[in-house]
Amino acid sequence: MAHTSPGSHRFRGASTVSTALAAAVLLTACGSNVEATSSAQGAADVSDACTRNQEAGTITYISGYGYSASAGQLDVFLAEELGYFDDLCLDVEINASGANGQQLVSSGQAQFTALGSASDVMLAAANSDNLTAVATYGTTPPFSIFGNEKLDSLTDLEGGSLGYFINLTPIAIGMLDAAGVDMDQVEQIKMTNYDPTVVVREQVDAIVGYASNQPEALRAAELPFSEFLPSDLGVEGTYNVMEVNTAFLEENREVAADFMRASLKALQYCLDETDACIDTIARLAEEGDQGAAFPREQLARTWAVESAWVRTSEGGAPGVQQAALWEPERDLILQYALVDSLPEITDMMDESLVADLYADGELIWEAHQ
Repeated sequence: MAHTSPGSHRFRGASTVSTALAAAVLLTACGSNVEATSSAQGAADVSDACTRNQEAGTITYISGYGYSASAGQLDVFLAEELGYFDDLCLDVEINASGANGQQLVSSGQAQFTALGSASDVMLAAANSDNLTAVATYGTTPPFSIFGNEKLDSLTDLEGGSLGYFINLTPIAIGMLDAAGVDMDQVEQIKMTNYDPTVVVREQVDAIVGYASNQPEALRAAELPFSEFLPSDLGVEGTYNVMEVNTAFLEENREVAADFMRASLKALQYCLDETDACIDTIARLAEEGDQGAAFPREQLARTWAVESAWVRTSEGGAPGVQQAALWEPERDLILQYALVDSLPEITDMMDESLVADLYADGELIWEAHQ
């Protein structure tokens, strides 16, 4: 058996420890370099994204209906108010006038606007090829036909009158047809104000309205009325769509994605923190001289209904859209010959922009500054 002196043993041990320490120092240094490189790269990526968004200039959003508590609208106001656009280095200007949104976006004078349903988008697409839908917020048609309490069915409208705003929507036409209403026997009246009590006072027998708005006001006032929903008659559709100027999207896709990212983060905030969200949009409406048109109680009623439409959307995560979800409305438009022809659904929408902002159902968020 070989023997070693205590001194030689200590020397070998010291050499081993020294070697181990040297290796550890080397590994630590390498690890630090990797982390430093990764951190620097991450910072560079963030800086590049911030610069990219700043260079895009001012992004103008046109609200489709003032300060309404609707998806695709209140979330844009909240994203601005909560600083989410600033976090992504976006300069966003909001026009709350609610007028000519599609025309302004189509012409390039604005970049984003929201509409009430896919059928609204499709009817506009028949006259413009410079609009692209990037988000659909629900798969519940937002319209209803509400009327005097004496109406037991929509066929009771025959010999009476039906009011509408802007146009008789494809969803409403589908409902009336499914109910077997002879429209030649119904007087159609274009409404000049949004007062729902006209049906109670029998000034008009029924109105095609927004289910989260006028009928909810009648319920809150405990006034008697009748209401018919698309689902009652097997009519399918969508709820609220965000559109972007196509040329802007093609030239600034990542910028458009970040606009939607900030808006969707604010939308989730409004789903999670309802009272705080409604307090904020009510204050903004007041500051924007639209407080009388959008009082807090009305905003709360509207969001109570519409937030449920967002949560139950068949599209999945908020805003995610699929061509198949638009098909029922496309069929209605073509069935009733509301336009001569329509582009393919996939030519009117971008299915991946918003879908790519999510991972496992969660919005991907990282501030750029």
